[in-house]
Amino acid sequence: MIRRLLPHPWLSVTLVLVWMALVNRWAVGSLVFAVIIGIVVPLMTAPYWPGAQGYGKPHKIPAYLTIVLWDIIKANFAVARIVLFTPRRALRPAWISVPLDLRRPEAITALAATITLTPGTVSCDLSEDGRALLVHAMHAPDPQGILDEIKTRYEARLKEIFE
Repeated sequence: MIRRLLPHPWLSVTLVLVWMALVNRWAVGSLVFAVIIGIVVPLMTAPYWPGAQGYGKPHKIPAYLTIVLWDIIKANFAVARIVLFTPRRALRPAWISVPLDLRRPEAITALAATITLTPGTVSCDLSEDGRALLVHAMHAPDPQGILDEIKTRYEARLKEIFE
């Protein structure tokens, strides 16, 4: 019964929390509406999630989010330093093809979002077979180092979480 009402419980919880954050005030009516959204949206979208498998190790999500948040903060300072003090001719932009070990679309989406959220890099394209992600780095004097960091810092952790 619960699984029929909440086909994707994590999505329901996330929707409630996001709605309450967007409302930006505590009120019973807002909470009731958030719960309605948290129930209705997953029910309406459940047919489009065939074979949804959930998380392998959901307890590792907070650590991953902490790492991503820390990397976003560090990257903001790095990009500010590049923009303010690096001459244009010294910039070394690069296109980096990241071969993916991830197979689940949710995990690949999380990786692409993480890369795009980190200032100085953006996920640009996913290969048709889903085995490589094209990333642009604003300043990459060592493209292999960026590739290694994406693979070890983000992809390996996402693989643990999702698979």
